[in-house]
Amino acid sequence: MKEGIHPEYREVVFVDMSNSFQFVTRSCVSTKEKIKMDDGRELPLVKLETTSESHPFYTGTQKTVDNMGGRVEKFRNKFKRNAA
Repeated sequence: MKEGIHPEYREVVFVDMSNSFQFVTRSCVSTKEKIKMDDGRELPLVKLETTSESHPFYTGTQKTVDNMGGRVEKFRNKFKRNAA
């Protein structure tokens, strides 16, 4: 392989800022911050707004808005008094 053309692929800590959930994985993402792990390693840190631990779709707390039927039903209900 050619030297100097590949990104640095290393372990990185991703932290969910909404609930402090963190996980370690390998990534090429560049970051200026670092975090000290419990085992003594110092790893690059990436802060995230949401992860599978806090996103409503993955946690099962997603709310359904479409409880009155589809779009056609909503339209008919809204304008049913004007149709007569």
